[in-house]
Amino acid sequence: MMFSKERKQAVKKLKSLVLNPKTEISVFRDNIEKNFYTPILPNRVTFSEHDCGKVKCDLLLPEVYSTKRLIIYIHGGCFVGGSRSSWRGFCASLANITSSRIAIPEYRLAPSHAFPAAIEDIQSCFRTLYTEEQISLSLESSADGKPLEPEIIIAADGSGAIPALAFLENLRERYRKSIKQVILFSPWLNLAPSAAIYKTKKACDEVLSAECIKRCSSLYTYASNFENPFVSPQYITEEVLKDFPPVFIQMGEKEILLPDAQAFQKKLTANGIECTLDVWKDMMFMFQMADEQLPESHQAIEKIGKLITTQKTTREDFFANYSTPVRSSLATEA
Repeated sequence: MMFSKERKQAVKKLKSLVLNPKTEISVFRDNIEKNFYTPILPNRVTFSEHDCGKVKCDLLLPEVYSTKRLIIYIHGGCFVGGSRSSWRGFCASLANITSSRIAIPEYRLAPSHAFPAAIEDIQSCFRTLYTEEQISLSLESSADGKPLEPEIIIAADGSGAIPALAFLENLRERYRKSIKQVILFSPWLNLAPSAAIYKTKKACDEVLSAECIKRCSSLYTYASNFENPFVSPQYITEEVLKDFPPVFIQMGEKEILLPDAQAFQKKLTANGIECTLDVWKDMMFMFQMADEQLPESHQAIEKIGKLITTQKTTREDFFANYSTPVRSSLATEA
């Protein structure tokens, strides 16, 4: 198959998000910053540094946003790389299209800070932001006079999906009710040896490999921990899934991660949790971050914007009225 120049450039850029077996961690981190840091944010989105206890985070503010809605975005980077600065440009586009404020925690990275350091940092950030949202909304009231509740969305990509979902698994029920949606881009969901990523004999993934995931897993935690639900969300228990928020997964058709995402969707829907798997034809790992080369990147983020801001009462209405060149799998409503 012949690929366009733009696609080849996109693949080259996206490969910097992946820690290859022979790449030094310091070089990997530098490459992410080099390829994804932008000094000027798109769409006039502004940002400020926010202190969430011991965790610093970016707070992105689009020109128009809902005062009730906040997205907490957990960046990927194979557990060992990435930062709020390198994800700032992508999240600025997401903030603009969703009319949402976005907080990007600067969580600690492996191997110096292995599991569960990232989860602890996300928890610390959430506690601070949740309290601030409650205080802010206490000054307002809904049409029926009742106090407004925070509307928080948890978003994550790649390896960031693992600590993000672990945080949700460990979240108390009264806090979990404020989580209205989980959005995952190309998520890592299973690090166990039995994962589908290790069984694919001929992978068509242009960006990510099983060897990368294997190396990064060993840097994140020890092998006997790979089936821990906080490490591999595929092993999440039925009890924890009670009242779990709706999950929307967006990824490329060519990803080595797709079978694990399908298995995760099956598990959630079997337990009555709404889970949508949105698969984009011919796309690769984290294609959404190659917006300079791929028109599908813009279309995919636009779809997320419609998902979050739509006032439709059902997912069926949403997908019936918003079509893009995708192959979508929609879970049945529980």
